[in-house]
Amino acid sequence: MGKSSLLNCLTQQETAIVSEQPGTTTDPVEKPMELLPIGPVLFIDTAGLDDLGPLGKLRVDKTLKVFDRADVILLVVEPNQWTEYERFIVQEAQKRNTPLLLVVNKIDIQPTTDSVKKKIIESRLPFVEVCSTKAGWQTTETVKNKLIEILPESFFTPPPIISDLIEEGDWVVLVIPVDKEAPKGRIILPQQAVLREILDRRAHAVVTSEKKLPRILASLTIKAKLVVTDSQVLEEVLHATPPDIPLTSFSILFARCKGDLDYFVQSVSTVDTLEEGNRVLIAEACTHHPIGDDIGRKKIPRWLQERTGKHIIFDWCTGKDFPDHLVDYQLIIHCGACMFNRKEMLARIYKAKSLGIPMTNYGVLIAFLKRGLSRALEVFSFQK
Repeated sequence: MGKSSLLNCLTQQETAIVSEQPGTTTDPVEKPMELLPIGPVLFIDTAGLDDLGPLGKLRVDKTLKVFDRADVILLVVEPNQWTEYERFIVQEAQKRNTPLLLVVNKIDIQPTTDSVKKKIIESRLPFVEVCSTKAGWQTTETVKNKLIEILPESFFTPPPIISDLIEEGDWVVLVIPVDKEAPKGRIILPQQAVLREILDRRAHAVVTSEKKLPRILASLTIKAKLVVTDSQVLEEVLHATPPDIPLTSFSILFARCKGDLDYFVQSVSTVDTLEEGNRVLIAEACTHHPIGDDIGRKKIPRWLQERTGKHIIFDWCTGKDFPDHLVDYQLIIHCGACMFNRKEMLARIYKAKSLGIPMTNYGVLIAFLKRGLSRALEVFSFQK
């Protein structure tokens, strides 16, 4: 049983193609599932790091990019083999401070050799031994139980989005504009996540549009504890919300939860230092079809051109693709990253920081451009 077989075993589905031929997996295969009691997880089956040739190098590069996203790495090893390949993966995990679990497979065909056991002991890494049989539930339980042991506490108790800002019984008003960009029949993930945390906190949520906000605030018998708005209508919400009611945006909440709010705020003033011909990278975590006055493709570039009065060159990257070569950019503007885990976002921020590239996100940037950043940060008792 190799990597793909292990994935199929853990998911109890034929998620990945299995073959005796090495190199069967060419591109990362992703499978989301609920792995109780851990919760929702995303398994990613990667190509091996021992692929050779130009095509093999491309596969290796893709695999290493997955390492930046991973909260934990499962290294599937043969019971009789420990080579430079295994040592390299262990080093890459340690470089990223990522927990790594060794899965010694096929022990029913050959017991783990003394030399491999010695290497595992020397590595001081947690490990499990599994059989190549198709009695998958035993393997699933063995691997799952070990995962629970090694996952960091932050995995089970992720940073709050809003729950630490409110108390039981508070009223929170969520401003969600409905326009061409809004997905038909549903609300987007950041709005869902904020709403769920409000309910878990046993507080009350009122959902409205920016045009109805004044009427809603006036109708509440108890003053709203907080107003949270979509960044695109922040300017209208700033004017409609009384000064004694704190407000912020979904994107700023996610900047704090998924990223580094301090760095985003420090970086945003770079906007006023941009020069003619400077390059700005706009990074979108999800791949969506831009329509109308798209926030990342149209509005932000237009607002920046208006603010600076300079000709700025914009590039875009979407999904999991993030340029390795960032030194050409004077500023990176990222979306709220609701589709990323915290580690993946922090890996991107680390790359930018290490190169001295300022990086901010949509919410912080828009609040800055609309002259509402200080107010949008007051709820965090931000040290300005």
